[in-house]
Amino acid sequence: MSKIKLLSPRLANQIAAGEVVERPASVIKELVENSMDAGATRIDVDIEAGGVKLMRVRDNGGGIEQDDMALALSRHATSKIIELEDLEKVGTLGFRGEALASISSVSRLTMLSNTAEQGPGWKAQSEGRDMTVDVSPAPHPQGTTAEVRDLFFNTPARRKFLRTEKTEFGHLEEVIKRQSLSRFDVGFYLNHNGKAIHALKPCSSQLERERRVASVCGPAFMQHTLHIDTEAAGLRLWGWVALPTFSRSQSDLQHFFVNGRVIRDKLVSHAVRQAYRDVLFHGRHPAFVLYLELDPSNVDVNVHPTKHEVRFRDGRTVHNFLFRSLHHLLAEVRPEDQLAPTMLNAEQAPATGISGGEFQQQETINLRPDGGDRPSSQQVQKQLAGYHSIYSGGKTTSHDRGAIMPAPAPMQHEGEIPPLGYALAQLKGIYILAENEQGLVLVDMHAAHERITYERMKNSREGEGIQTQPLLVPESMAVSQREADYVDEHADLFASLGLRLERAGPESLMIREVPIILQGSDVEQLVRDVLSDLIEHGSTDRIQSHINEILSTMACHGSIRANRRLTIPEMNALLRDMEATERSGQCNHGRPTWTQMSLDELDKLFLRGQ
Repeated sequence: MSKIKLLSPRLANQIAAGEVVERPASVIKELVENSMDAGATRIDVDIEAGGVKLMRVRDNGGGIEQDDMALALSRHATSKIIELEDLEKVGTLGFRGEALASISSVSRLTMLSNTAEQGPGWKAQSEGRDMTVDVSPAPHPQGTTAEVRDLFFNTPARRKFLRTEKTEFGHLEEVIKRQSLSRFDVGFYLNHNGKAIHALKPCSSQLERERRVASVCGPAFMQHTLHIDTEAAGLRLWGWVALPTFSRSQSDLQHFFVNGRVIRDKLVSHAVRQAYRDVLFHGRHPAFVLYLELDPSNVDVNVHPTKHEVRFRDGRTVHNFLFRSLHHLLAEVRPEDQLAPTMLNAEQAPATGISGGEFQQQETINLRPDGGDRPSSQQVQKQLAGYHSIYSGGKTTSHDRGAIMPAPAPMQHEGEIPPLGYALAQLKGIYILAENEQGLVLVDMHAAHERITYERMKNSREGEGIQTQPLLVPESMAVSQREADYVDEHADLFASLGLRLERAGPESLMIREVPIILQGSDVEQLVRDVLSDLIEHGSTDRIQSHINEILSTMACHGSIRANRRLTIPEMNALLRDMEATERSGQCNHGRPTWTQMSLDELDKLFLRGQ
């Protein structure tokens, strides 16, 4: 007697449903994506009891022909692809032809559709038993309505895994939010238990798109974002990236789309984390809404049943493009970008002379390097020596404590007031108080100077390149054959990172050369981490990260210490350097270096005008 049996269509569909239909939110995702593929410009979603009792999705798309109504609920039936070549350049959200069959196998599914404004519509019904489809005439405007009732009514075990109505609706609402971000030209309307929850109208202008993003992600997100739109090597990245000061305790505000498809991808996450490496406080997560557009033939979407993961044909190029685009954007953030745009003149030139806080007989503390933006290593060392000589030991003398600070110059200057304004005083030897056009600026002088010094040291290091030194006694390390083969194939790549590795056997390597600045580090573990990153992501920042950690420590020790009294001219010089330094909004550890208190906020504190 044969032990191998052919599964019944019902059982096969229920097994497939286990991959596609996890909860009500999964059903809504599949139905809404079908509506968008059909060319809908309006999608109405009605929910009852968190989606367990009823889910209804209505659209004004192209509709389904009468002859296709029954076939649409069959497994592996789709209008999206025809030949194998179509699978290699999928341009639609759906393509497998499994969703409707899977949904109908675990619910009572009714579909109504019409392909024209005039003429009769058609209704198809199916229940998760014998999977037969009944088709009958039914009035319906152009478009399609999918009605799903009693989810998991025939699979009690699956129904027990569902959470409370509030939790399930929360997941479902999140799906609608993500889909509304993927297509700004489509209107989304969500009702729950007869109550309107969201009414997101189609967007035709940039302002309307920003309003939709604000309604989905919150107004605070849009108030702390930078817009990006860049292209290179057939790739386009656009969207909104939150400033590092708007970081989150969890990764709940990260939306990434590839050709309009919502995805969660390790390569993308790694590139974004790497871009935020120098400016994000440890344990925090960045927030963003980003869109990547590329040729569909260069990305494989047929990787996972939920289609949340993709595989790029050239992952290294995509990773480098994402990292460099975001890294450059964050590096260009200046204090004026973090202030209200209506209060600043985008065309203003940096203030100099008296208007820049450079008063007569001002003592120069050499905060700005001579001769360009990229100082040499000798200049950096000279600056550090200067800092140590001026702020020796970070201690305050009795003369400093008893000194009367010079009175600040009046705020009437010929030129525009710079973003961080002009220094007023120093508080407890830690903070600088300054006045700008908006109100009061409070600066952590050590954190700010630490970032300035750190950026200069990094620029000097980049100008020299990675200096290497041979090991007196080469280190041997055991690796897998795959890792050893990778080192053989990419010797030039490791050399560019300052590592000279040689294969000593089928599963062993010899470390002969390492970057000078990393001497004394755990080189073997570093090589293993580099190999892991390169094999998984095609890129690594481990070595640069280790070098930056050392430079960060050096910058911390070489910066202005707490309890060091500064003169007003010195404070103004520090403020001007902050305005010209990359990433000056955060110190080397991701903490903020300054904050703004507007006049309105100060008035509220003292109940003025109330």
